[in-house]
Amino acid sequence: MSQDHVAAQQAALDEHHDDPGDLPVMRARFEHNGSPRYLLYTIKRFGFDRDHGFHLDVELVSDALEDGIETVEELLQEGHADLIDIDYISIARERAGGADIVAFHPYGRTVGGLVAPEDSDIDGLEDLSGKRIGVVRRLDKNWILTRAACREFHDFDPDETATPVEAGSKVELTRMIREGEVDAGFQFWQIIPEITETGPYENVLPVSELVQRLSKTDNKLPIAPFLTSGEYLDEQTETVRAFTDAYRDAVDRLVEDDEIWEEISDQLMSYDDPEVMRAVRDGWRDMVVRDWDEDSVEGMYRLFDHLKAVAGADALGVEEIPEGTFEVDP
Repeated sequence: MSQDHVAAQQAALDEHHDDPGDLPVMRARFEHNGSPRYLLYTIKRFGFDRDHGFHLDVELVSDALEDGIETVEELLQEGHADLIDIDYISIARERAGGADIVAFHPYGRTVGGLVAPEDSDIDGLEDLSGKRIGVVRRLDKNWILTRAACREFHDFDPDETATPVEAGSKVELTRMIREGEVDAGFQFWQIIPEITETGPYENVLPVSELVQRLSKTDNKLPIAPFLTSGEYLDEQTETVRAFTDAYRDAVDRLVEDDEIWEEISDQLMSYDDPEVMRAVRDGWRDMVVRDWDEDSVEGMYRLFDHLKAVAGADALGVEEIPEGTFEVDP
């Protein structure tokens, strides 16, 4: 994705950035190629933040890693953001390391899939050994879940029997897949249609299926929640609650309204292709989680415990989910 396109996306968001006046401000910082930007655009486009008495300031940032953590994580931890989303295993890892961060609302089952050339001999987990497999990073949730599933169902660890190749960003991973530097790559779900709908590639292994197999539940578990700093949550509790209300309004709109997706495609997607748009729209609707409760969080703990038992704490990068990681009803 070119810098010009990133700037164009930001400009589309800025069209709806009115003067906050005296409203409390929540600074949202999200990756320029992440799926939350569709939701954030919808909140701004229809003024759902104003409807609930706050101003959402949205800025798109890099998806690169710095010292092993994502740009958005760094911005939150350094006090330059109030709202981001990352997977809950990463939240547990960073919180265990001393980061003052709290997950307060679910976003969705934000996992990806294994993209391979259509003529590849990779059809599933059992075919990974001996292959060069692209990942954004080895602590990426897609790779952790895959390692756990391989050990649980096929008695091998692809971290040992395959060659994982870290790309460092989603953009670089797409390039590596297209240029054949890896045999296949675990790309994030919202980028997969841009690859499979525009070239001879297919999603041979949806990681969402592994989530359900490993968690042993029919409930759609959120993998990525929204998070903020503990300080912001304490000082701006009502603003955090207001965001959850604006979020639900936006989810309802995106689930029910096909026309807004055409606008999103025009403003925020890098491919002007109706097939890509429809694939992303349907994938988003399948991925998103509108609400959570204690049962959902218990399911997330069960999945974590299962991943730890199967893949080990080293694969997760953390021994346990620290107390206070989730705030279900702030």
